[in-house]
Amino acid sequence: MAEQGTPEVYLEGYTEILEGACATGRRLTRDELDALRGRGERAAEAGIGLRVLVRAHLAAAQALRPGLSRAAAEHLLASVEQSVDAFAEGHERAQRLAVRQDEAARREFIDDLLYGRSDLGRLAERAERFGLLLAQAHAVAVAQGRQAYDDGDPVTRSVEASLVARFGHRRILLTTKEGRLICVAPADEPDVLTFFAKQAHAATDGGRAAIGRAHPGAGGVVHSYEEALNALDLADRMDLDEPVLRAADLLVYPVLTRDRQAMADLVRSVLGPLREARGGARPLLDTLAAYFDTGCVAAEAARRLNLSVRAVTYRLDRIHRLTGSDPGDPVHRYTLQTAVIGARLLEWPEREV
Repeated sequence: MAEQGTPEVYLEGYTEILEGACATGRRLTRDELDALRGRGERAAEAGIGLRVLVRAHLAAAQALRPGLSRAAAEHLLASVEQSVDAFAEGHERAQRLAVRQDEAARREFIDDLLYGRSDLGRLAERAERFGLLLAQAHAVAVAQGRQAYDDGDPVTRSVEASLVARFGHRRILLTTKEGRLICVAPADEPDVLTFFAKQAHAATDGGRAAIGRAHPGAGGVVHSYEEALNALDLADRMDLDEPVLRAADLLVYPVLTRDRQAMADLVRSVLGPLREARGGARPLLDTLAAYFDTGCVAAEAARRLNLSVRAVTYRLDRIHRLTGSDPGDPVHRYTLQTAVIGARLLEWPEREV
């Protein structure tokens, strides 16, 4: 008797079907085709490749041919074609179902991993199936571009191919979430996330990537993921132009905004008088931001703002007169610069604080 894992067990009754069809020159019946599809599904579920099974079908038909009459033999090829086609259809249907189930399981795992919605012990068990050992510390990088990406997008496949070519399969998880590319890697493989960020920047046509800090355990993945997302949001608010951001380099900003009310009070009290200027606070605020971003070099600030150095100097003097704080004075500079950072983070003056 054939064993469950061998092709022969899925050919039982196959020669009888061929003989019956060839005897009268008829096509296979619906029941016969359904039976063959069912055997194809079971063979796929048993993990037997379609190529091996097709060869077994052809060999069985070849063995049957010498015992057939001439008329029956002439119909054999058509019957084999119908039989193999039905069997392959069932096999492929089972494979597609398995892929969809795997994709659903993977997506559910990723959602639970990034949002921390599952029991941590159970999550760690499931993680091993997808190549992660959550007992280790991990870090997460998130990349976004001009458009949304999913797992089947050419950009995603391109970045994944580059990672595999460079690092092989080193317990790296590459996926997408809400249109962004996401890479999870062990903390002892920092080059992986740096490489991912550079590849994603190039593949997304100038997109931006952020790398969270490494944290231990399943909860650490969530923490690192949130840090990367916050870094991307912060980059938009602060007009940061670096293509690759690291949450570790941006820790000062969460500290500054931890007491939102205190920061709002600072912005109102220090920068509020700029509203009295002709044209409102925005031109003067942009001037301060450019001045501080260029290391307090008026000529470079003027170049960034597309203004003359004289115009920038006039604006800085106007800021001094309105606020009472001199941007060129080291004592005043820290207060003004902190207030400018707060204005960016709180989206002032467009949004009242």
